[in-house]
Amino acid sequence: MAKMKALTCRECGKEYPTTAIHVCELCFGPLEVKYNYDEIKKTISRKTIEAGPHSMWRYHDLLPVEGTVDHAVIGPHAGFTPMVRAKNLGAYLGIDELYIKNDTVNHPTLSFKDRVVSVALTRARELGFNTVACASTGNLANSVAAHAAAAGMQCYVFIPGDLEAAKVLGNLIYKPNVVEVEGNYDDVNRLCSEIAGEHHWAFVNINIRPYYAEGSKTLAFETVEQLGWRAPDQAVIPMASGSLLTKIKKGLQEMQALGLVDKVRTKINGAQAEGCSPIATAYKEGRDFFRPVKPKTIAKSLAIGNPADGYYALKATAETGGAMDMVSDEEIVESIKLLAQTEGIFAETAGGVTIGVLQKLVKQGVIKKTDVTVAYITGNGLKTQEAVVDAVGRPVRIQPSLVNFQKTFKMGKHGQGDA
Repeated sequence: MAKMKALTCRECGKEYPTTAIHVCELCFGPLEVKYNYDEIKKTISRKTIEAGPHSMWRYHDLLPVEGTVDHAVIGPHAGFTPMVRAKNLGAYLGIDELYIKNDTVNHPTLSFKDRVVSVALTRARELGFNTVACASTGNLANSVAAHAAAAGMQCYVFIPGDLEAAKVLGNLIYKPNVVEVEGNYDDVNRLCSEIAGEHHWAFVNINIRPYYAEGSKTLAFETVEQLGWRAPDQAVIPMASGSLLTKIKKGLQEMQALGLVDKVRTKINGAQAEGCSPIATAYKEGRDFFRPVKPKTIAKSLAIGNPADGYYALKATAETGGAMDMVSDEEIVESIKLLAQTEGIFAETAGGVTIGVLQKLVKQGVIKKTDVTVAYITGNGLKTQEAVVDAVGRPVRIQPSLVNFQKTFKMGKHGQGDA
């Protein structure tokens, strides 16, 4: 029996075949994958997972692809990134057991998007597509371009015209068709929806979205396994469309439903930048719906003013007793520096949002000292250097002599520098 039962509407429950569709024809609600958990439960266990590949594909049984783990997987090395015990940052914030889920080192493009793209392109090829495409704020485009190159697939990536230089380069190097659109992400996404209706392409975050989104669950699976088969008390997750937050919640629930972890009591907390915070603003105002905004923030990877999963993110946070907050651009930069200087992890601006909101939730008493807490860092700081270049200072410049070095750093013959 197939592990995927159907695609089902998240609003009315109508079921559809597992093809390249993403919207319910009856109520226009979003579709998501419905699994045959009874069948999966017969074969999955902690032991079988631990015997799997050292990648996210060790959770193959819970991902929406039909082939075997050893056959036709695109992006076989994505995932299973480090879970860092953040003792220094934890001591600074006043948390006894803080962990950083570190996707700054994900393969191949240094962001969590390698997870969702690996699943999306694998499924797209199973469905017979030869051309893949996406609307992106940067990281997704990088990952789609890289995976398409490795798979020998045609590729189109559509990006806003004000993207960070490193992310633009991170597309061009793989030689896809890179299309800069004059406008923000929401403008790009509207254009891509029109193109998807005219061309038989696999748009990973449009007609392939139900499969693509499932890749985010692997962050939850890895969290549970890397914590010694236990769920955390608190999770702090950056939000753009809101999909990542909802899928981490779903992944934790699946771990419990399959008996792989004891009861999950994780509080799901969302983080946004002040300059694009429609979901967090709705939370703070006590609303279960959001109002679209025009993004204006240095956290461009989170700059989605009309988030597709915003309503479901609000629902997930409410159901788990979590919270949401937002941080200014200045707080984002300071938080990037804090994480780097305490744990040696250089995060992109989205990571600054996560750490900034983590600090706020601790100060507010939402996250307690004894809570086992995981902060999700989703992208590498080398991609957003412009955000911090003016905030980190310059190298100390000296003449090439020992005397000059010791004088500059006020250092005696055997002393310690204190410049």
